[in-house]
Amino acid sequence: MGTPMPKSGQPVFYTVREAAQIVRVDPSTLYRAIREDAFPAVRVRYRYVIPAAALDRLITEAAESGGCVDPARIVAERRTAREVARLSGGAAW
Repeated sequence: MGTPMPKSGQPVFYTVREAAQIVRVDPSTLYRAIREDAFPAVRVRYRYVIPAAALDRLITEAAESGGCVDPARIVAERRTAREVARLSGGAAW
């Protein structure tokens, strides 16, 4: 597994404020979702950053489904997959 490479000019991570602008919500809304474990983020000491890949996935899923995308569901699915992998010794399905 290699280091994620940014697309032309796109950052690998966004600040919460930048991500909030992209998804058109108030930063406090995004902070609340992150603290409730309902939005993907990386915590570095006291600061959160949002992976660009997470935003890309949300945007792609919304465009492809034509419906409402729930980031909390995506976070829960990833958490469940990690737990299954941990319990099964890391074996993939």
